[in-house]
Amino acid sequence: MRDWLLYLVIAGILAFAVSSWWGVRRLRAKHTRSAVWEETHSPGLGRQKVAVVLNPIKARSTEARALIESACAEAGWEPPLIVETTAADPGFSQARAAVDSGADVVLAGGGDGTVRVVAEVLAGTGTAMGLIPLGTGNLLARNVHLEVNDLQGSVQTALFGHQRFIDTARMTVENSRTGASAQYTFLVIAGMGMDAEVVGDTFDGLKKAVGWLAYTEAWVRHLAGRRKKVSIALDDQPEQARKIRSVLFANCGLIPGGIDFIPQAMIDDGMLDVVVMSPRSAIGWLAMYTKIVLKHKKDLPVMTYYRSGKVTIQCSEPLPTQVDGDPSGEATKVTVQVAPGSLLVRVREGAEAARAGAGWARV
Repeated sequence: MRDWLLYLVIAGILAFAVSSWWGVRRLRAKHTRSAVWEETHSPGLGRQKVAVVLNPIKARSTEARALIESACAEAGWEPPLIVETTAADPGFSQARAAVDSGADVVLAGGGDGTVRVVAEVLAGTGTAMGLIPLGTGNLLARNVHLEVNDLQGSVQTALFGHQRFIDTARMTVENSRTGASAQYTFLVIAGMGMDAEVVGDTFDGLKKAVGWLAYTEAWVRHLAGRRKKVSIALDDQPEQARKIRSVLFANCGLIPGGIDFIPQAMIDDGMLDVVVMSPRSAIGWLAMYTKIVLKHKKDLPVMTYYRSGKVTIQCSEPLPTQVDGDPSGEATKVTVQVAPGSLLVRVREGAEAARAGAGWARV
């Protein structure tokens, strides 16, 4: 029986990889996310004070440090302030120290967790954030059209590129059974239900071995779960009852593999795109997967889209949650609200960079 499960997982991973490759090619040919993108602007600074929040356990962290220090030296700037994250502090105090130092730009060197923490501190301050993608997903970097495999190019953009404002979102997680509550800022996609189960149950060893494809294995193991009853309220409107497997809250929608999971989600439109997924069988999941990969516009009963500035979901049974691919605890109530134009991010120059699908869609 275990052999059959292994074969099923391998087949699923291969099918996902092939369809993702095909999706990348299609995205290069046709993409419309740039419709909301504002023109970028130059920082207008001859000299810059640079700070770096760096996750030292990432494989290319030493190389990133050297590239940043070298670029600053060649520009004739003072050496960057480099502060490393720790297991006890993933970057909150480090980012605050960077802002307090008077940095013009704070570079987030690490995975999605490091980027999310630095963004939470920088949101609303007017201090620019540069992205040095060193993780598995590198979700925000993909959604602002950076080439995530080009470390030197990312350093150049973070230090010398243009910049623009993007939205952030904040999720409040409450658990009535334990009394616990917490708040998290996220930049790409947060969720409640099966997607969070998959995030929390993906094997770290497999993730290191095959990258983002590791989530496919966990997804296969959780397919057989049951739907849960929740109430959903959009922008403080009356609640509606739904049975769901998962609810996603998207600030933007590009995920690894070149999949534009939620094409209508724009990073600067001041709105959240909410996706309620309620399949009851493998056929329902297959229909959803086909719609996403092939970009079918036909509505599915098991996949409902909403747009809202604020979303509240309540349930009697605690459900797992996640923010940008990091587990964020179980909740009986989740409140998500967008913060329009709250974060200044370094990007490639000009609106044409946002339309260059071939650069940012690669895996």
